[in-house]
Amino acid sequence: MQQDVERILFSESELVDAVELLAGNLTEAYRGSDLTVVSVLKGSCVFAADLIRRLPIPMELGFAVAESYGDGTTSSELSVHHFPAREELDGRDVLLVDDILDSGRTLSALRTRVLARGAVSVRTCVLLDKPSRRSAEIEADFRCFEIDDLFVVGYGLDFAGRYRNLPYVAELRAEVLAGSLASGSGEAG
Repeated sequence: MQQDVERILFSESELVDAVELLAGNLTEAYRGSDLTVVSVLKGSCVFAADLIRRLPIPMELGFAVAESYGDGTTSSELSVHHFPAREELDGRDVLLVDDILDSGRTLSALRTRVLARGAVSVRTCVLLDKPSRRSAEIEADFRCFEIDDLFVVGYGLDFAGRYRNLPYVAELRAEVLAGSLASGSGEAG
């Protein structure tokens, strides 16, 4: 997998420091709240797990399985396979945690669904923010890093189901993307 990496953007230690800082900000923002953290799977699993272990406040955890990438590297139709029930969200402050805010369509749609299920408030929290690709009107309420328009993997982010287990965030080599897309096996999520 290492040979498929163009360059490391954020090292393991940089990720730890950023998550620690973010957890401090979230602790202050949600102290005294009825908080539910909703992890958007699969991409946010590593980030969300590290983040919630650093939150010294009462909270509940939910999951949403959302896929917004079809057969390539660009967003397509959003599909939500799993979502917290109304009773898990009604009357609560909800924090949507995702790996990356790209086009914004996924988090925008999920925010609408959470509000429809009775949440008092909905904020978004992302590891990476890619504002140059935004097509929906949404901004991250909390984020660790802003990045340029690069295809990145690691720390939960994947390409064709691979690379999620890298302990850092890296830019994927263009040749890997091109080769996978030419063979028709490219998927991201």
